[in-house]
Amino acid sequence: MDAGRPDPGSADPRKSRTGNSRTRDGVITALSRDPLTRPHAFRNDAVLAACTAALGVALALLTDDGRRPDALGWVLLLAAHVPLAWRRKRPLPALLAALAPVVPYHALDNHHGAPVAATVVALYTVAATGTPRRTLLIGTVVIGTTLTVNALTNPDGFTELVRITGWVVAVLFLGLDVRYYRQYVAAIVERAERAERTREEEARRRVAEERLRMARDLHDLLAHSITLIGLQTSVAAHVLAADPDRLDRAAVAKALDDIAGTCRTARGELRATLEVLRDSGGTEDARGPLAGLDGLPDLVEAARLAGARVEHRVRVAEPVPPAVGAAAYRVVQEALTNAVRHAGPKPAVRVDVSDRDGVLHIGVTDDGTGPDPGGTPGFGLVGMRERARSVGGTLEAGPREAGGFRVTAALPLTDATRKGRAR
Repeated sequence: MDAGRPDPGSADPRKSRTGNSRTRDGVITALSRDPLTRPHAFRNDAVLAACTAALGVALALLTDDGRRPDALGWVLLLAAHVPLAWRRKRPLPALLAALAPVVPYHALDNHHGAPVAATVVALYTVAATGTPRRTLLIGTVVIGTTLTVNALTNPDGFTELVRITGWVVAVLFLGLDVRYYRQYVAAIVERAERAERTREEEARRRVAEERLRMARDLHDLLAHSITLIGLQTSVAAHVLAADPDRLDRAAVAKALDDIAGTCRTARGELRATLEVLRDSGGTEDARGPLAGLDGLPDLVEAARLAGARVEHRVRVAEPVPPAVGAAAYRVVQEALTNAVRHAGPKPAVRVDVSDRDGVLHIGVTDDGTGPDPGGTPGFGLVGMRERARSVGGTLEAGPREAGGFRVTAALPLTDATRKGRAR
């Protein structure tokens, strides 16, 4: 035989290990499963009762010590196995129903080993499904009954008495051990399921937050750009219709150039936002650096091109965290968009940004008429408040007593916001 080839008659050690692993896993699964929830419980218990009865009958027939059961003994022996079919549904009644014929069976001095299997199965079921207190009580009753019957039928059998008592105690402890093991496995499974539910809820929360962030970005981008394009288009149409014979070509060209510039800016920001949506890695830097306070002059210039008379002042001594700067940029952007859209023709708008006592203060006021009370409410104010809350700040918006509209925000410049992510 070649030394490099395995002997065909020998077992493959890999298959042997696989078979042992499967057997071990099957035993562990059977022990850890709750007996009250197993499928086909009654059918399986009925089969177990029949097999146990067959074993008891075989043991009784094989005896040659003169203790083979008579007709009454056979009836009692078989009757002791019938309750095992209900051992999982009614563990304690099944044990009592099994012991009822077993006691007279032993008292008549029949073969004592025949009903042992039925008694062991019933005792194990009670211990594996009941409380420790009940198991201790049942064990005491069974051992006491055994002592009584043994004292009446075999007063000199001390060794037999010790052996029977040891078996009863061992079976009860085995049932208790299996019960605690099932509780341990159930606790582990419950913790795993709870952790999985927590992970799923966290994933859903992150998805909801990301969708909300994208909705805010798209709203801020599209609302601002569309408003500017609409106003610039109105300017161009007015210039064309004012005096066709004396057409100011330079004014029309400037208005169209402004529209084209706004479209390019909007297209670039929209492309960056869509790249984030397509980014499978979920990286936060896919959009590139977000606009901050350095982008406010562009917003002011765009509002001026739309016809607003904007004054702005930025007095910030210390560097602003990116998250706070992005939130401030979006708040000012939406406030200017609302002023251009709702404040009337050529509104006077004032933008004031300053830092005091570790807080970035933002104020945007106008002298216009404000939003139409009967108009359809939008998402601008909601988005601004969410921007402020995303960095731990607050925002208030409402009409002024002297006329016009005011938006004020306070964004804290704390360590938490310095490490926060721009939304």
